Amino acid sequence: MTQPPRKKRNTLWDGFVIQYKVIHALTLREIHTRYGRENLGFLWVIGEPILFCLGVAIVWTAIRPAREHGLGMTAIVVTGYVPLTMWRHAMGRAVKAFEANGSLLFHRQVTPFDIITARTYLEIIGTILAGFLVMIGAIALGYMNPPQDYGLLLMGLLFQCMFSFATALLVASLSEISDLVEKAVGILSYLSLPFSGAFIMVSWLPMKYQWILELSPMANNVEMIRGGQFGISGNAKYDIFYDTWMTALMLLIGIWMTRNVRKHLTVV
Repeated sequence: MTQPPRKKRNTLWDGFVIQYKVIHALTLREIHTRYGRENLGFLWVIGEPILFCLGVAIVWTAIRPAREHGLGMTAIVVTGYVPLTMWRHAMGRAVKAFEANGSLLFHRQVTPFDIITARTYLEIIGTILAGFLVMIGAIALGYMNPPQDYGLLLMGLLFQCMFSFATALLVASLSEISDLVEKAVGILSYLSLPFSGAFIMVSWLPMKYQWILELSPMANNVEMIRGGQFGISGNAKYDIFYDTWMTALMLLIGIWMTRNVRKHLTVV
């Protein structure tokens, strides 16, 4: 008598593969929903951030001095506005993300974490590609010099990606708990501009005020990016240890809140 075949047990790797496929499918769905399926609408994933970054870079280059504190104005704007755009877009798309995609949560393999990951991934990739295209164009036209330390620049960019993702996790969950968060996100994104480090460097501030900007993980990330762009001449000041544990803490809290957000959703 032959025994029935044993049911294959799913390994941890199988779980990662399934989650990757789910997030990939959700990302494609987000692109189609947001930009349409026809023509080249999906190029707006990159085109929209390019217009933001390019517009700000052109205006600031035109109205400001060519150099500030010995650093090129175009490079200052590009290295500051790209991380800022990434963070603001990731946070903006996170508001009520679970409610907007609530019908997908009826599928067993789709979780709130998958939904917010797909949305944030799309914003991060679009902003990074847009930033690199603007940077390449500025270098080719002579408005910027190539980065002095690619490793430090990429590390700062990686930290900014994780910070943007952590912020998106927190905002997505909090916006489902309280409608006040939905109203406050736009205001907070503007009020936080002075603490983002996007248009100023820590070393430009008086010594007694520098610690305020150093408390911001995003300011540390921008300092790393500018340290990679300008090298020693940039006089970048950042604390990798503080940036690491602060971002990790935000990620852990965001993941925990995302895992427990279902009870606040009216669609499931």
